[in-house]
Amino acid sequence: MKRLLSKATQALRQWHGPLTEDLVLQPGRFGLGQVPARLAPDGTATTVCGFCSTGCGLTAHLRNGEAINLSPATDYPVNLGMACPKGWEALAPLRAPDRATAPLRRTAHGEFEPISWEDAIGALVENFKRIQQQHGPDSLAWLGTGQITCEELGFLGALAKFGMGIRHGDGNTRQCMATAVTAYKESFGFDAPPYTYADFEQSDVVVLVGSNLCIAHPILWQRIMRNTHRPEILVVDPRKTETAMAATQHYPLKPKSDLVLLYGVANILITQGWIDRGYVENHTNGFEVFAQFVASFTPRIVGEATGLSIEQLQRFAATIHRGERVSFWWTMGVNQGHEATRTAQAIINLALMTGNLGRPGTGANSITGQCNAMGSRLFSNTTNLLGGHDFCNPAHREKVARVLGLASSCIPQSNSWAYDQIVQGIADDKIKGLWIVGTNSAHSWIDQDQFSALLGKLEFLVVQDMYASTETARRAHLVLPAAGWGEKEGTFINSERRFGHVRKVARAPGQALADFHIFQLIAQVWGCSDMFARWDSPEGVFNLLKELTRAQPCDITGIGNYAHLDRAGGVQWPFPDTRPASTRLVGETESHVGLQTERRLFEDGRFYHPDGRAKFIFGPPRPLPEIPDGQFPLLLLTGRGTSAQWHTGSRTEKSDVLRKLRPANLYIEINPSDAAALLIQPGDEVRVTSRRGTITAAAFITRIIQAGQVFIPMHYSATNKLTLAVFDPYSRQPAYKACAVRVQKAQ
Repeated sequence: MKRLLSKATQALRQWHGPLTEDLVLQPGRFGLGQVPARLAPDGTATTVCGFCSTGCGLTAHLRNGEAINLSPATDYPVNLGMACPKGWEALAPLRAPDRATAPLRRTAHGEFEPISWEDAIGALVENFKRIQQQHGPDSLAWLGTGQITCEELGFLGALAKFGMGIRHGDGNTRQCMATAVTAYKESFGFDAPPYTYADFEQSDVVVLVGSNLCIAHPILWQRIMRNTHRPEILVVDPRKTETAMAATQHYPLKPKSDLVLLYGVANILITQGWIDRGYVENHTNGFEVFAQFVASFTPRIVGEATGLSIEQLQRFAATIHRGERVSFWWTMGVNQGHEATRTAQAIINLALMTGNLGRPGTGANSITGQCNAMGSRLFSNTTNLLGGHDFCNPAHREKVARVLGLASSCIPQSNSWAYDQIVQGIADDKIKGLWIVGTNSAHSWIDQDQFSALLGKLEFLVVQDMYASTETARRAHLVLPAAGWGEKEGTFINSERRFGHVRKVARAPGQALADFHIFQLIAQVWGCSDMFARWDSPEGVFNLLKELTRAQPCDITGIGNYAHLDRAGGVQWPFPDTRPASTRLVGETESHVGLQTERRLFEDGRFYHPDGRAKFIFGPPRPLPEIPDGQFPLLLLTGRGTSAQWHTGSRTEKSDVLRKLRPANLYIEINPSDAAALLIQPGDEVRVTSRRGTITAAAFITRIIQAGQVFIPMHYSATNKLTLAVFDPYSRQPAYKACAVRVQKAQ
C-alpha cells in the first residue's frame, strides 16, 4: 500500500500541475507546415468537443492557464466556425457543485463516506479478487463508455482483460452503435463508415432514415444547408420531426416498418432497371439472390405494411434514380430496433445497387452518437480486440501480444458477453462484481426498474464517474471520482473517422483523477503494473494504439503525434505511413500533415472482404415484439428531445443555459384525435403505463405524432421505466424505440 500511496501522490501532483506547459498553435494552426507555440497564460487552445460524435473544434480562451469560456474554432474542418448550444456550454459541467471530488465508500449504514485513494483502490482490488476466488474468474464484468479518450478506452480494456482477467466487458456504445458496427462488418468486411462530412454538401439527394438531424446533430444539418446543389432531402420517420418539416419529402411510415419499405424501394429500382449494373458486377456479391428475395415486396404489399401510398413509394425510388450523387444516412431510429442490423444493411444495399459509394456526395452512412463511440468501437477491447482485431483469430492475438510486449496467453480467445448478456449474468447469479466507467446505466438501460433491482444483487459495485449524484453512482459500494472532458488529454474519433486532439484546459476538482491515472493505480495495486510499464502517458499509449492498427483498415501509423493532429485539424483514418507519394507533402517527415482534410473510403471500389467485394445481406422482416392491443392501445416512441439535452442529462443539466432551452418536466406528445378520445387537454397530467411500469407526464397535444402513437424524450429519468427489453439478434442492441402503452388522464 505504501507503493500505492506514492503512486497516487505522484499522479495527483502530475494531474494538478500547471497547464501552461501544454503545446498549442496560434491562428492559422490548421494550415500546412505550421509550428506549434507555447501556450501563454492568456492564450487560446483548440480542442474537440466532448458531447456528440460530430467532433466540433472548440477554441478555449484561457486566463492564467485555465479556460474561462469557449467559442467554435473557425478553421476546424468539421464545424467551420459553428457550434450547437452544448458546445458553447461545455465548461459548465466541469464547474458543477456536485462533482465527485474524493473517493466515496458506502458504510454499513448505507451512507457514503470520503476515503483516501489508497483505501479506495485497496477496496476495489480486495473485493474483486475475493469475488474471483469465490466465484471464478468470469464472475466480474465491466461496462464502459464512448465518453472517454481512445487512450483511456484502450487502457481500460487491456487492464481488465489482460491484467485483471476480467473477460466480460462491454460499453454503452452497445446502446447506440452496435447495429452499425455489425452491419458494416458483415457487408463491407470491417466497421467502416465510408463518408466524410463534405458529402453532406456534395449530394444532390440526401436520404435520412430514422434521423432527426436538426436536433441530434445540428452542425451536420448546417452542413446540408451549405449544399449549393439544392438537394432533395428525404426523411423516413413516423414523426414529423424538425428535420422532416424542413425536408423536401417526408415519409411518415408506420413505426419499425423501415425494413419492408427499403426492400420495396429496392424492388422498384430493380424492376425499373434503375441500378448500376457495372458497379454491382465488379464490386459486389449476392445481388441476384437479393433481387429474387425483394421481388415479393410489391408496392401494394409494402404500402399496406408501411401505411405509405404506392405513389409515395414510386416517388421515393424515382428520386434516388434521378440523383447523380445520393447519400443515405441513418442514426438511432434504425440502430435501436428489433431488426436493426438487417435494416441498416437494407440501406447499404440501396447504396451498393445504385453505385452510390466511394464518390463525393454518396455513401451508406451511419452517424454515431457519443463523442468517442468510434474510439470505443476500435479500441475498447470489447467487441474488437484492440485496433479492430478479432479475439478469435490466433494471428491477431499474436500481433497484439507482440506489439504490447505480452504473452499471447493472457489475451482471451473468445469474445465477451454483450451488455444485455452481462445484465442477464447478474440475474443468473453469474456476475457478482461490476465496474461501471463513465456511464449512467441505471438511467439509460432498457427496462430501468429491472436493471436497478439487479444492481442490488451485486456483491460489489464500483462506479467511476464525474458525479456521485447519478442514478447509478447512488447505488454503488464504491465511487471513484473521475476527471471529465477538458480536464485531461487524449484523442476522440468522430463519425467521419477523424482523430481529434482533446486538450486539457481545466483542472479537475479536489482529488478527482483522469480515468487514465485511475487505471494506472489499479494496475499498480492489482500487481500487473509491469505489463503496463509503457503505458506511462496518454501520448505514449497513442503510439501503442497506432502500432496496433498497422496493416488494418483503420491504420493510422502515418499520424506523427498530437501536434500533428493539431496542425492538420484532425486526421481521418486510414492514414498509414506507407501512403503513396501523391498524398504526401514535399519534404514531409514522420510528423507530416495530411494533404487532404476530407477523405472517403472505397474510392477504388475495393472492400475489406478477402475478395475485395461488398456483400448484399438481407433477411425476412419480423413483426414488432409488442403490438398495441385493447389493454395497451398506443405505441410509444422515444428519441432525442432538443439539441440542449444530452443522453441522461448528467452533464447538460449542470448548465443554467441548457436547462432553459429544454422543457423542465417530462412530457408526452399525443395526437389530437387520441387526446380527444381520452378527454385529455393540453398540459394535463397523464399516467403512461406499459407492462413494465407507470410514469406521469404532462400532455403535449400535437400533430407531429401520428394517431395511435405517442412520444417521450429519452433524456428524462422515468422514460426507461416503460421500454421493452428486446434486442436485435445480430448486434444485440436494445430496441428502445417502440413498445405498447396506455395513457390515462391522472385523477
